[in-house]
Amino acid sequence: MHDSRLWAIDTPNTSYVVAVDEHDRLRGLHWGPKLSPEQALALLDLPASPFRPVVGREPRFDLGAGSAFQYGHNGLQVRFSDGTRDLELVFAEAIEGDGDLTFVFTDRHYPLEVRTRYRSHPGSDVIERTLALRNTGIEPIEVVRADSATWVVPGLDTPRLSQLHGEWGAETQLTRTTIPYGETVIGSRRGITSHQANPWVAIDDGEATETSGPVWSTALAWSGTWRITVEKGPTGSVVVSAGFGHDPIAIRLGGGETLETPIAAGLHTTGGFASAASAWHDYALAHVLPHPDEVRPVLYNSWEATEFDFTAEDQMRLADRAAAMGCELFVMDDGWFGARVNDRAGLGDWTPNPERFPDGLGPLIKHVHGCGMRFGIWVEPEMVNPDSDLYRAHPDWVYHQPHRRRTEARQQLVLNLARPDVADYLHARLDELLSENAIDFVKWDMNRPFTEAGWPDSDDPDRLWFDHTRNLYAILDRLRADHPNLRIESCSSGGGRVDFGILRRTDQVWTSDNTDAVDRIAIQDGFAQVYPARVMGAWVTDSPNPLTRREVPLDFRFHVAMAGVLAVGGDLRIWSDEDQARGAELVADYKRIREAVQLGRRHPLRAGAVTGVQYDRGDRTVVLVWRRARSFGYPDPLLKLHGLDPDARYRDERTGRVHHGAILAAHGLDAGLDPADYASAMIELTRLP
Repeated sequence: MHDSRLWAIDTPNTSYVVAVDEHDRLRGLHWGPKLSPEQALALLDLPASPFRPVVGREPRFDLGAGSAFQYGHNGLQVRFSDGTRDLELVFAEAIEGDGDLTFVFTDRHYPLEVRTRYRSHPGSDVIERTLALRNTGIEPIEVVRADSATWVVPGLDTPRLSQLHGEWGAETQLTRTTIPYGETVIGSRRGITSHQANPWVAIDDGEATETSGPVWSTALAWSGTWRITVEKGPTGSVVVSAGFGHDPIAIRLGGGETLETPIAAGLHTTGGFASAASAWHDYALAHVLPHPDEVRPVLYNSWEATEFDFTAEDQMRLADRAAAMGCELFVMDDGWFGARVNDRAGLGDWTPNPERFPDGLGPLIKHVHGCGMRFGIWVEPEMVNPDSDLYRAHPDWVYHQPHRRRTEARQQLVLNLARPDVADYLHARLDELLSENAIDFVKWDMNRPFTEAGWPDSDDPDRLWFDHTRNLYAILDRLRADHPNLRIESCSSGGGRVDFGILRRTDQVWTSDNTDAVDRIAIQDGFAQVYPARVMGAWVTDSPNPLTRREVPLDFRFHVAMAGVLAVGGDLRIWSDEDQARGAELVADYKRIREAVQLGRRHPLRAGAVTGVQYDRGDRTVVLVWRRARSFGYPDPLLKLHGLDPDARYRDERTGRVHHGAILAAHGLDAGLDPADYASAMIELTRLP
């Protein structure tokens, strides 16, 4: 096919076919079911092939550099030293090998090389795409836009966009809307992934369901500012362009320098939204997470119990009760360091508070380990309080603009992690903390977006939007390499930094500061469109809930949290003996099912007011189900299960009753919910030999 300058990137079930046309433009021809070489070549005979363009219609380019007559979104934009902005790329070569396909282009006149790389993995239908720009000359080149991928979706009659929106306490809310003509832009300008949008979108034909229909989706592996542009043309064609950065920032590329963009991953599936979600989960477990086969321990976090008001002895008493409940990891949250007795001081001074820990952290860590639990600690390294030793010594280390106020949020400012000296300092301080203490787990928080994002001493200040995230990744990578038993949780005021970039170097994420079990159902459902239960931190906290003041039964709170990485965050000092004992039973229940939950295949369930999730792994099926309220006293409908062998029989471990797979799929399972409000259940099914 190469003589025709046509290539196919194949996965187990799909093909992404591209061609370089007579003007050396990279064009997307097919993204869908897998094609044979003969079938792929037949694409060149279609009326709208790259060699037979349709007059009057804008072409669709897989490398978004555009052309003289492309007026839509351009994913690659540069400005040369003489002010020229247009690119005229010449195809140089295609390099193939071991799942990789890289196209090399050079500008017709200026010293710029562009490499666009596709990568596929055995056993996955996800295709990764990145871009690399190299300045082969001397004069600097300004990179205005460098999207990692521009995906060309087949023509659809009524294309629909799925996205995750939200805010603090209401992250990953799933919406599906008809795509309007023109450009739809979502993204973040906050320096982090953001609560307001997640770097994932899905496109379908407007008729896909959870279990049927084709879906095209993309996820950007980047934890800083980003933008995804969905463009619908006059004929209904859809192009999705995804990349780091936001307008109007630009990055200077010096002579000999290379700029590599983050991974944008693309996926086509045919089994509806649940099938697409499962494919993303499989990809994360196989090709993203650093320890994919580990099941995460049951965690206890002390924040909601104590906030800033505690002593080492208070933490020890909480550890005793957490261990008695069956928790396996005790995490001491904010307030252990420097002058940190409230949120106004101490950030940046990562040494134990001498009044709370006169003998350092050692006695508490020894106590926690003696309880049979691992020990974890909270840090927020990218931040500083003005009332701190670090800020007093280095006031120039924060993002700021000359002659402008330094706006505080939560009484803190953002450290300029893009500066190499700041990055080196943070790594050294954290490495010292981990080396001097037997810390097993770090909760890495980031509680505010960038403001006054300036770097007065830099000749390329916009680069901070890129280098902050790159240096964050480098610090995490170094810490993990030097402390291989360390496990890390990503947190950003809840779910403000959740993406495949941060997940390549962390083990789980904090999904939301909102621990209300009813609200969490929607948050977790949106989260699961992309990210697996293996990384979804879910806490059981007190009732009424600290945020919403809603009162919900203990079982309901546990059963919702069991759909992810179960944790306990309530004030165990005030739990009744009855709740403490019931909590221990539910923790034991979770430990029995967590391998299926964290590593299994997820299926969303819905029947009227009853919703839930099903997880399958091997011969085990776990169903977690909940209902907020019944209407008119009607009985609950049966829940139809998915993915079971219709010829097999399954034993309900609660009742001993044996069900036929065909009946569970066609008619459903009686969850046996209590008629009262906020009813829930955990059901274990075992496939019989």
